Amino acid sequence: QVHLVESGGGLVQAGGSLRLSCAASGSIRATDKMGWYRQAPGKQRELVATIRFHGSSVGSIYYTDSVKGRFTIYRDNADNTLYLQMNSLKPEDTAVYYCGAGLPGAAEYDYWGQGTQVTVSS
Repeated sequence: QVHLVESGGGLVQAGGSLRLSCAASGSIRATDKMGWYRQAPGKQRELVATIRFHGSSVGSIYYTDSVKGRFTIYRDNADNTLYLQMNSLKPEDTAVYYCGAGLPGAAEYDYWGQGTQVTVSS
């Protein structure tokens, strides 16, 4: 079992920055992918960024087009925390952001956090 807890959301003006954190505990080493989804009111859930691992090394990183060049996903292996650094934020980035982790072979994530609200004002 894996337990994920997000933090770092809040209210920021357009052009500002936030860093989301996802603290992982439990059998996190059994997973091979972690990432961030977001869901805005009235919209479908969207994959923002995902990172795949080979052991403790990074295998690949994916960003959805709308955040490329502005967001950075990375993990601190020392404390099993996943981060999403968000710069140049736009009002359309407003959403609840969820951290997820998946087991090898899983098409989607098996474990989810409770979500953290990000609101970007214009």
